[in-house]
Amino acid sequence: MRISFDWLKQLIHIDKDAEEVGALLTGAGLEVEGIETFDVVQGGLEGIVIGEVLTCAPHPDADRLRVTTVDIGTGTPSHIVCGAPNVAAGQKVVVATVNSTLYPAGGEPFKIKKSKIRGEVSEGMICAEDEIGIGTSHAGIMVLDTDLPNGTPAAGFFGLGSDKVFEIGLTPNRADAASHYGVARDLQALTDAKAIMPSVGDFKVSNTSRPIAVEVENTEACPRYAGVTVSGLKVGPSPEWMQKRLRAIGLSPINNVVDVTNYVLHELGQPLHAFDADKIKGNRIIVRTVAGGSAFRTLDGVERKLQETDLMICDAEGPMAIGGVFGGEESGVSAGTTSIFIESAYFSPDWVRRTGMGHGLKTDASFRFERGTDPNMVIYALKRAALLMQEVAGGEVSSDIVDVYPAPIPHHEVKLSIERAHMLIGQHIGTERIKAILTDLGIEVTGETDAHLSLSVPPFKVDVTREADVVEEILRIYGFNNIGMSENLSTTYLAKFPKPYAENVTETISNYIADNGFHEIITNSITNSNHYRPAGEAEVAGLVRVINYNSEDLDVLRKSMVFSGLEVLRRNINRRQRDLKLFELGKVYEQLGDGSTKESRRLALYMAGNVSAESWKQPSGKASFHDLAGVVQNVLRKLNAGDFEVQPLQPNSYMRQGIAYTKNGTVVAELGPLDAGVTRFMEVKEQVWYAELNWDYLLKKYKDNLVAGELPKFPEVRRDLSLVLDKNVTFDQIRHIAFRTERKLLQDMNVFDVYEGDKIAAGKKAYAISFTLLDRQQTLTDKVIDSTMSRLMQQFEKQLGALIRK
Repeated sequence: MRISFDWLKQLIHIDKDAEEVGALLTGAGLEVEGIETFDVVQGGLEGIVIGEVLTCAPHPDADRLRVTTVDIGTGTPSHIVCGAPNVAAGQKVVVATVNSTLYPAGGEPFKIKKSKIRGEVSEGMICAEDEIGIGTSHAGIMVLDTDLPNGTPAAGFFGLGSDKVFEIGLTPNRADAASHYGVARDLQALTDAKAIMPSVGDFKVSNTSRPIAVEVENTEACPRYAGVTVSGLKVGPSPEWMQKRLRAIGLSPINNVVDVTNYVLHELGQPLHAFDADKIKGNRIIVRTVAGGSAFRTLDGVERKLQETDLMICDAEGPMAIGGVFGGEESGVSAGTTSIFIESAYFSPDWVRRTGMGHGLKTDASFRFERGTDPNMVIYALKRAALLMQEVAGGEVSSDIVDVYPAPIPHHEVKLSIERAHMLIGQHIGTERIKAILTDLGIEVTGETDAHLSLSVPPFKVDVTREADVVEEILRIYGFNNIGMSENLSTTYLAKFPKPYAENVTETISNYIADNGFHEIITNSITNSNHYRPAGEAEVAGLVRVINYNSEDLDVLRKSMVFSGLEVLRRNINRRQRDLKLFELGKVYEQLGDGSTKESRRLALYMAGNVSAESWKQPSGKASFHDLAGVVQNVLRKLNAGDFEVQPLQPNSYMRQGIAYTKNGTVVAELGPLDAGVTRFMEVKEQVWYAELNWDYLLKKYKDNLVAGELPKFPEVRRDLSLVLDKNVTFDQIRHIAFRTERKLLQDMNVFDVYEGDKIAAGKKAYAISFTLLDRQQTLTDKVIDSTMSRLMQQFEKQLGALIRK
């Protein structure tokens, strides 16, 4: 995006040079990728000055040449040989001084040197208008009518001063800054200057002789449509000042009508379109869609096949323009146009984006519409355009403004925590400074308490919808460079907060998993629908599809974390990195039966290959179910979310066996081996152990209260049991029975050996379990210990059919 500094200074009066302004904008997120000098004429008339001819005499050796002396303000007259027939003493002329470069109209540039012409010294050149590139006449030198001092730069006399142009790398989220006024609004917040909107106070309706009726059939695609008629105008070239500004930002002037629409677009960010009012059939505009496959010829002379999702601006007989994207050839402004209808509208970004991609069209208008324009700028921009049109093309407003806006787009209401803002900023900047920044950016403070600000965010701030977005706005204006390091390092994990911040919990768990040798990955939420097809149509039906996808491989939002992780595993394994432990915290999406979409966060862990690197100290074994289960159990324990039931995994599309942790019927985590069919389909040749945790649920259940107590005064006692059980009995079942049987003395249980083999009956397994007992009031006696262990053995025998090995 190109922004003219001269144009910008008409909207905000700042006493900084272009380099300083560029640095300010870059610091605020509008990265200035370069600052160019724009000259209305090539070279900017540098080294070309106004001079006065003091003497003029015939050249002694050439009949058509004159030898002159010219005062160019240096104190010493310059000797210049001139071949123009109209040169004479006493004239004010344009002089190209020695070492200046001329860029003649239609010719190659050349440098002026001190030379001898037929034996006479020549120290410059007296110029005709074509020789300095401001015209085409070569009839003679320019003779100026001016009292300016000799030596005055000619660029100032002709009003052809250079401009500085910023090349800004506009990110997609900054639609609010896609105009000169949008940039000025940021500068308003960055400096003490105030941005000034161009005045539209002189707008008035002269008569209503050319009304154009408007009907909007598709208000989803076009929430607001407005227009007004200007009649009696004359199409022709724009004035030089307007052409200069348009050229500075890379646009070629066309005519005064089209130039005004482009001017307002780049000034205010509101795209406009001008229709020849005499070509609007039935004096009626209908905003609607048309049948797919219909032919339509656009302004560039190309015939296009319309899509059913293209929003068209139609008259009583048919389409005139593709809404928000491109005008039609037949309804465009021509040299014979005398009346125009100016369109100013707010089109849905989704509709414009889909249409632009479908036709491969990218215009200045669609660039802004598909990112989101300001629906509240529609009428203002319309008035601004009508006034400019009258100024540069004559005519008068010949209709009332028509404005179809059935459902006004509301502001976003955001509640900002002052404490939260300061924590995210990393520094206390004060409530008043926060309010000043927000007000300068156009965000209204509607309410205030000691702890919170109630904010009304206008719709032109399309990317500001949450508290974090507001803090980002504050921080980019306050300045990242202004956030200093505190004198004392501090941390929040020892402090007590009423409600823990999700980011802190996430960081704690991520650090724990990473400390256990896992590498964090970040993958794309958009994936390939073909991954889900082997699971059947039911699985595919639940996918959330991307409407305007750029690649067949990226056409849906992921329903599971499985495939994005397998893609990473495949890439690493194919590069001989086979011992892998990975984790990712990301989002999954699902299309529900009622048409709504469910979005949730998941924590996924993957293990493949050996559990650790080879070492001379100890052998390295293959990763197993229990290696992953241990990490999952510790994550659940660190979240302090309570007890979970362990149940056999219900087979799904990715895992046929494993375990599930549940709480009150909700599946909290699932883990097990990924089905071999899934890994083969993804071309992963290793067995993959996988776990997926319901992160949203776990965050809700998270408790950060730490229970502390004094160390026990009496010793613990350990007793061991060997139980022979059916193979389908889990340790979790044994644990639940034990703690239900002995709630006071039993402190902990642990499995230290498991045996399956020919020493016991088929279908059986043996657990060696340790029990830790403690009485905090007194020393345990053998009688109490034996009684406790006896009751535990009785319950194991009764409920599990256990054989106690003595």
